[in-house]
Formats: sequence, C-alpha cells, structure tokens
Amino acid sequence: MKVISVENVSAWYGDFCALENVNFEVEDKDFTGIIGPNGGGKSTLIKILLGLKKPDTGHVKVLIDDKNTFGYVPQFTTFGKDFPVSVIDVVLMGLLGKKKFPYIGFTKEEKILAQDALDKVGIGHLQERRINALSGGQLQKVMIARAVVSNPSILILDEPVSNIDAKSETEIYDLLQHMNKDKTIIMVSHNTAMISTYFKTLICVNKNVYHHDKNEINAETLEKVYGCPMELIAHGKIPHRILSEHEELKNA
Repeated sequence: MKVISVENVSAWYGDFCALENVNFEVEDKDFTGIIGPNGGGKSTLIKILLGLKKPDTGHVKVLIDDKNTFGYVPQFTTFGKDFPVSVIDVVLMGLLGKKKFPYIGFTKEEKILAQDALDKVGIGHLQERRINALSGGQLQKVMIARAVVSNPSILILDEPVSNIDAKSETEIYDLLQHMNKDKTIIMVSHNTAMISTYFKTLICVNKNVYHHDKNEINAETLEKVYGCPMELIAHGKIPHRILSEHEELKNA
C-alpha cells in the first residue's frame, strides 16, 4: 500500500533550483534511505514531505487518514549549557501539538506515554536527567522518543546519526529497524555503508531524484548522483566493498 506519492515536484530558492521534476512513491512499512551530496536537495525534500516548504511545481499526496501522520527528528539539536529541562520534559514536547489546551500541563496518561517512548528507545532510566548531561547518542534517542510519543504512522529523520560515535550510530540504526516493524521510516543518511544493512529502498538526491529498490543500486548510479566515483557496499549476510578500478591502474 502506498502512503506517500510525490508527483512532478520542483523547488526553488530564488534563482537556485534545489529539486527538479521529482517523482517517487513510498510504500507502507518501507525503510527508505535518502542519500546524496551536500547541497543536493535532501533537506529540501524532507521539508516538502513534511509540509514545511511548498513545492513550486507538482504536489505531494499523503495517502493515509491519520491525525498523527508524521513524527520528525531534525538534523541539528542543540541546547544551551544551562538549559533547565529534563529528558522526559523534552519527550512531552512531542505531545504539545496534540493538546487542545497546551498551557494547562500534562496529564498522568501523557506522562505515561512519554515514559513508554523512552523505554522503547532504551533510555527510560534517564528520564529525570537534564538534557545537557547526555551523550550525543543518548540525546538522539531522546529526540526519536519525542518524535514517536504521539505514535505517528510515518517517522522522518534528517541525518539523526551525524556527529555521534560509531557504536551509538549502530544502536540507532538497530532501533529504527525495530520500529520499522510498525512504522514507515524515511531517513536522510550520509553513510553509504548502511545501504545494504538497513534500507529497503533508496532515494538518491542531487537536484534530480533516482528512486531504487535496494537490490538495484549500483556504483554507476552512485557516481551519477555524487558526480565522482563511489564505492558500493554490497548487501548480504556480510556486507563488503566493491571498488571501481582506478584509471591509472587500467592504463598501467
């Protein structure tokens, strides 16, 4: 079942074309990776999917009837050194948009939802800790908990594993893979090594969009998107690198 349909979408910032004639569909319970070079239009595409930016041409259809359609984890999360907020307070913020009277405070039931969300990402024991006392990986798990506390059907993440250590990155990918059992996930990633291990389908973005089943991705497509030779991470029980032969070796 299709949950999102993107049809003939283009987006401009003044005279700069960020996306041109983009077409693709996302299926229910898909785990879609979005990759591409910096400045290629990945974040613009995410904003359009979320309705934060209107396309200049074309349209996006969300094909599910759910008041909690989207959960969103942004690319950058920063807090002041002395920001006086606890982990559970941050997660509760994910319910503000659903409250009829957000200034009244949170109910016991809403606090239980926040605790459950933290338990699902494996950091329920940190609920009273101040947000500025967390590691990078712990902070990203808090932001994922905030995004899913309202039980959205589709979770969209914009490079959630940037600037964290490799162990935390793997933990977050594993967490998302588990959540994918009952949620559609769309994730911007800079790590092509994760293509075969986690993503079911792939959207390659560099102004234009190339949408592929994971099994169809190849080194030629990656080179077209990035504009330079790229290594391909092959899928299977043991992912492995396939490297293009260098020109100097071929001419030797």
